[in-house]
Amino acid sequence: MRIGVVFPQTEIGADAGAVRAYAEHVEGLGLTHLLAYDHVVGADPEIHVGWDGPYDVHSTFHEPLVMFGYLAAVTTSLELVSGILILPQRQAVLVAKQAAEVDLLSGGRLRLGIGLGWNAVEYEALGEDFSTRGRRCEEQVDLMRRLWTEKTLTYRGKFHHVTAAGLAPLPMQQPIPVWFGAFSPRACRRTGRLADSWFPMVGPGPQLDEALKLVRQAAIEAARDPRQHRHGGPSFLAGQRARAGGRIARMGQRRSFSCVYQHDGRWFGVGRRSPRRISDCGRSCQNIRWLM
Repeated sequence: MRIGVVFPQTEIGADAGAVRAYAEHVEGLGLTHLLAYDHVVGADPEIHVGWDGPYDVHSTFHEPLVMFGYLAAVTTSLELVSGILILPQRQAVLVAKQAAEVDLLSGGRLRLGIGLGWNAVEYEALGEDFSTRGRRCEEQVDLMRRLWTEKTLTYRGKFHHVTAAGLAPLPMQQPIPVWFGAFSPRACRRTGRLADSWFPMVGPGPQLDEALKLVRQAAIEAARDPRQHRHGGPSFLAGQRARAGGRIARMGQRRSFSCVYQHDGRWFGVGRRSPRRISDCGRSCQNIRWLM
């Protein structure tokens, strides 16, 4: 059983002390992981007329890998999870280097969740092609895994060329686990072919059942074991907030987060109406919203 939280990116603000305090309190509760999602820049809705994205230029985001480097120094057991990092708007070799460094500094506590993203404005600002993000992502994952496990390599892909080069130092985890965020049929098939595991961006029900079928079928077609694709949180609050119970509540601030537990290979949200409260798992929080 694993229970973790989603870092409150848009709520916590720019106070470094609050970031540290949040992570320390989460670890102090005995929770296993902290997940942070990613945006580099936000669109200005006054210029981008008709903008209807969930985030804009006014939404605060701490850069996940830089923040994880900081949190690696102030925590000892908390797994650091990107969920998700928008990989194709970044340089693959640089992400591999940054991830390797976080993994090393944290003692092997990084789980790299990646996805394609939806914000073309962000891709333009970072100088990357929005239209090829799916194809580039597949190549990026392949290249990063080799960089994490080989002292030197030569790589010739459609989008990436590396000639007799490598990372030093290598990460503790070789390779670092890569989880995919997936919802669309194409993304689910990509997950089955390539991912170590995945974040299904949909709750339980017929849509999740269909997504599972796609992931497993793609894994079988790629000669992979479909049983390796356990799936996990996060579940998102769709713009709402939840107030944590126990010691998190006594931090005196409202946090937007999810809390999940794993049982028999499946993940469930925990709340007052759930099959099992956190108190049943030896935790002090009992007032956490049902999320999955």
